[in-house]
Amino acid sequence: MKMFIGNLSRDITEDELRTEFAAFGAVDSAVIIKDKFSGTPKGFGFVEMSVRAEAEAAIAGLNDKDIKGRKIVVNEARPMADRKPDNRGRGGSGGGGNRSR
Repeated sequence: MKMFIGNLSRDITEDELRTEFAAFGAVDSAVIIKDKFSGTPKGFGFVEMSVRAEAEAAIAGLNDKDIKGRKIVVNEARPMADRKPDNRGRGGSGGGGNRSR
């Protein structure tokens, strides 16, 4: 099960994130998302655990927990297709079209 982890401290490492979740079971992966240009952490990441019951226990145990001075948000990650569109990257003011007649 893939989990979204939000409101992460910019100081936390992937190893520290993995350790927090390992208290609930085997962690397959722990990734902190970074800005592709600057390399600085964006404050969120993903953790994957193979055993659903362990992942659900991690969500219950870690959601709203203070880690490095920030209360993290932990929930099941939603696939891209299930997320609401946010209209980013759709162009300018929306007028567009061919106005000549």
